[in-house]
Amino acid sequence: MKTAVFGAVMALVAGLTPAWAQTDVRFTLGWKTQGSDAPFLLALSKGYFAEEGLNVTIDQGEGSAATVTRIMGGAYDAGFGDINAIIQNAAQRPGEAPVMVYQLWNRPPFAIVTPKSSGIEKPADFEGRTLGGAQGTPTTRLFPVFAELNGIDMDKVAQENMAPNLQEPMLIRGDIDGAFVFTITSWFNLIANRQDPANDYNWFQFEDYGMDLYSNGLMVSRAMLADNPDAVAGLVRAVNRATLEIAKDQDTAMEAVMAFDNLVDKDNERARLNFALTNLMNAPEVETIGMGDLVDERLTRSIGIVAQGYGLERLPEASEIFDRSFLPPVEERAFAVEIMN
Repeated sequence: MKTAVFGAVMALVAGLTPAWAQTDVRFTLGWKTQGSDAPFLLALSKGYFAEEGLNVTIDQGEGSAATVTRIMGGAYDAGFGDINAIIQNAAQRPGEAPVMVYQLWNRPPFAIVTPKSSGIEKPADFEGRTLGGAQGTPTTRLFPVFAELNGIDMDKVAQENMAPNLQEPMLIRGDIDGAFVFTITSWFNLIANRQDPANDYNWFQFEDYGMDLYSNGLMVSRAMLADNPDAVAGLVRAVNRATLEIAKDQDTAMEAVMAFDNLVDKDNERARLNFALTNLMNAPEVETIGMGDLVDERLTRSIGIVAQGYGLERLPEASEIFDRSFLPPVEERAFAVEIMN
């Protein structure tokens, strides 16, 4: 008994929380281990979660939209996933969908990619062509909104449904003229197929064509919000701390990724991390509101876009989707990217 008490006292003296007082948090990634998961994996490996009194268990995911359903089903308390999936589920099941508490990808990865050899240079050129994509993904589901905003006659665009892993091979073979993709995935799939995504492909990124959307971030369950707000605040602090660190030190970031899953391609995933930092996490608004926050008016516009694309009968309020009350002060969320060679 004396030993147990002494151990607890020493743990407190050392600034640690005794193991039996920690809060267990079940966390799901958005997909298989990737370099872009570094904020969470670094917070885990360097003990940032533990310092907040959190015993975080991280599992790989099944898709950024599946993060929402995994949390709603009760298997997970928190995760990395798509805010647009929160919007969809909040519209259909008010009060049950998770809530975003730290926005990471403030620019969306949704795009249509076409070979430059296809001659497609503007949205109107999609007419008379065949586009392919996985059924149910945000890029595919939101294409009708993209078409309406950009004057495309949908009756003149052929669409093929296909498994995600077939999109780039079919594009390369010329079976389709364009693919509905996530940039951070397709870019590296093309590289894996010995293609040059920068020089040989055009990327029609939705954000450049009237689709002002947010994307992935840290979300938590309604139960965690209600029952343990202190744990939510600690989770946010740890992720914020790690996010600012990976922006300046990709070596340390990749050490954490490899410690979690030593089977990933280190060079490929480092490039994916850099892609996320420079293409998905660098919206101009971050300079004023800091990493982790978002602009309510922009979120409200995005809710309208998602509602139109998914045929939602109810438009959730921005406050149902995002809760900034757990964010550290803006000066503690100043985000500056320094890519290391």
